[in-house]
Amino acid sequence: SIFWAKRPTSKMALLQEKRAQNIGVQECEELCGCDVLVDAIIGTGFNGELSDNLSILIDDMNSLGAAKIACDIPSAFTFRADITLTMGALKKSLFLDEVKDIVGKIEVVSLGVEREIYEKESNWNLLDLEDLKLPSRVKKDSHKGSYGHLAIASGEMCGAGIISALSAFRFGSGLVTLVGFEEIEIPHTLIYSHEVPKGATALALGMGLGVEFSELELAKFLDNTLALIADADIFYMPAVLEILKRENVIITPHPKEFTSLLRISKIADISVNELQKERFKYVEMFCAKFPNVVLLLKGANVLIGKNNNFFINPHGSAALAKGGSGDVLSGLVGSLLAQGYSALDAAIHGSLTHVKLALNYKGNDFSLTPDDLINGISKL
Repeated sequence: SIFWAKRPTSKMALLQEKRAQNIGVQECEELCGCDVLVDAIIGTGFNGELSDNLSILIDDMNSLGAAKIACDIPSAFTFRADITLTMGALKKSLFLDEVKDIVGKIEVVSLGVEREIYEKESNWNLLDLEDLKLPSRVKKDSHKGSYGHLAIASGEMCGAGIISALSAFRFGSGLVTLVGFEEIEIPHTLIYSHEVPKGATALALGMGLGVEFSELELAKFLDNTLALIADADIFYMPAVLEILKRENVIITPHPKEFTSLLRISKIADISVNELQKERFKYVEMFCAKFPNVVLLLKGANVLIGKNNNFFINPHGSAALAKGGSGDVLSGLVGSLLAQGYSALDAAIHGSLTHVKLALNYKGNDFSLTPDDLINGISKL
């Protein structure tokens, strides 16, 4: 049956009402018990605030125990859908972090006409887990140097660097060296050095670096042309601008770090809330200003961009909301960089590996640790 949030007035709406009546669809005067509830109140063209009446109606809809389906998009992103049947093609707005708990499972349904009629080419692409390409060792005549050497800067919180290093080593790097200025205890599989090794093929910088890390110390790490992944504390330092001038660079900020980076690079001075409402916009702005840099913006939906090519990884899990999870990601991405992946491919496949590790975890979602992620690499 149909409950009218608003009586139809346009010719098309009146035609659809007539068609529904002709096949026996009944009207109901108030929301009542049902097994399935379909939200078809507001579409993608809505812009503004809901009226009080519609807000109350959608609250009532959310309170019902029925299976909930949204048509095209959940109305004003306030209707909590179990499934969103989006019409014809995916919409970027369905992949904003703030609506992750609203949209439910997303499926594209046909409009009944050929997609070529309305479909436009987009520079945004949706990643699937099947896109993942793991490192491969097909050459028998090889040695540890054949699979790259990742150097990881170790700073104030050395545990973060160790997590990244163990992640990188498990993910295929032939050698992993922690580089720092103080002696620390490290796992026996890793190397420790006071300078970046001459044989290094990639550099990871920022994880656990700490805010007390000096510009002079940082300069020692950057006195090379190595492929580089930057994360964490580095995004609060003005020296990050020098990193953004390099080639073959990946940066992996979370939203707060990205707002700092936007401010330092004079792109925008915004809050985290403002960023989250327009993630796509600010990713595009950053990549336009720094077309040589690969940006991986962390979140419930990971956004990856370089120049004018963009990717959405929608497979994130709340299980990854744990200290050290990002350090594992840095190790995965850095490992691929060291093994010769392009910066964009390293970001894409490192990100897909990260979410797949979380999805493969068999324990409770609140119990996942960095060690669990690292141990899961061998089972991919």
